[in-house]
Amino acid sequence: MKINQVVKQTGVPKETIHFYIREGLLRKPRKSGVNAANYNEHFVEQVLLIKNIRANYHLPIPEIKKIIKKYNRQSSAEKACLKYYSKFYRPLDRLLTTEVVGKDAFIEATGLGKKWMEKAEEWGIFTPTMNEDGQRTYCSDDVTIGKLMVDMDHQNFGPSDGGDPEDLRIISDFIRKYIMNSFKKFYKNNLEKLSVEDFDQQASVFHEIISLFFYHLYRKTTREAIRIYKNPETKNPKK
Repeated sequence: MKINQVVKQTGVPKETIHFYIREGLLRKPRKSGVNAANYNEHFVEQVLLIKNIRANYHLPIPEIKKIIKKYNRQSSAEKACLKYYSKFYRPLDRLLTTEVVGKDAFIEATGLGKKWMEKAEEWGIFTPTMNEDGQRTYCSDDVTIGKLMVDMDHQNFGPSDGGDPEDLRIISDFIRKYIMNSFKKFYKNNLEKLSVEDFDQQASVFHEIISLFFYHLYRKTTREAIRIYKNPETKNPKK
């Protein structure tokens, strides 16, 4: 493809792309003539990655170079995970209010069917509140979880592929029970020691730390499971 097609697909100006090439963030494309070059899909992917890093993390060029170099050494599976991570965990999104009001608006925002939306509410996965007009209001986390449920089905982890939606209820129940118990202990031990402002700040940080712990523990365990089931002869070191 030509440079104009890269610009169209990425939304990155031609001058910026040439800057990335000069700085060594992108490899020089294959020349097709004296003043012409051909670009492939991998090049587009690299441009989008750099665009995402600069938009969300504002890192200097040398640091972006390190990330690109490491990214190029990753397997296709790891690259796919990074795309999902970038899609659902962008720092700037945390500054935006993305509440959705009403069931129909929630279905439109997530792509989730009415049956599974209502089932997830029944299981306590979605916990909408009522606004002053008596309408259900779904928080940004509900919206993200709904989108992820749709992606599970698209990635062949849905009921028709052997996935059991009931597992989501089991996971939700376990996490809710753990969090309620841990926060009960936290409140009991710290409520009288700290000011309201300090308590709120520490509680929020604690919440984020535990959230990241669950994320990375699940991610690590998933990799172990993939290794074991891809190679049945591999022994689990814990057994």
